[in-house]
Amino acid sequence: MTRQRRVTVTSPQTAVVLTARRGGVSVPPRRLSAAERERAERIRRRQLRLAACTLAGGAALLVGLPALLHVAPVLLALRIADVPVAWLAVAVLPYPLLATLAWWQLGRAERTER
Repeated sequence: MTRQRRVTVTSPQTAVVLTARRGGVSVPPRRLSAAERERAERIRRRQLRLAACTLAGGAALLVGLPALLHVAPVLLALRIADVPVAWLAVAVLPYPLLATLAWWQLGRAERTER
């Protein structure tokens, strides 16, 4: 039985840094053309906008649920299976919503990169 050789996968920037640390000759990273740089900047700006929207949505969710329970105290009296709705709203509801928000963010970021 032969063992497969292990291969380390790193980014080109990591290789440059590691070579420089060892005192070896480093190959400078490839420079982007003006068109490539403009495209990369557009992608970065769009992803930052999407990230800001996602962050705002997550913050609104995490701050909004307790604020809603404070503003609407009638929700504190409601119960489902002898468990207060307020507890469910704060302890259970955020997780699927945050997972959905993360899934949405990932899809949008991947779509932007394509």
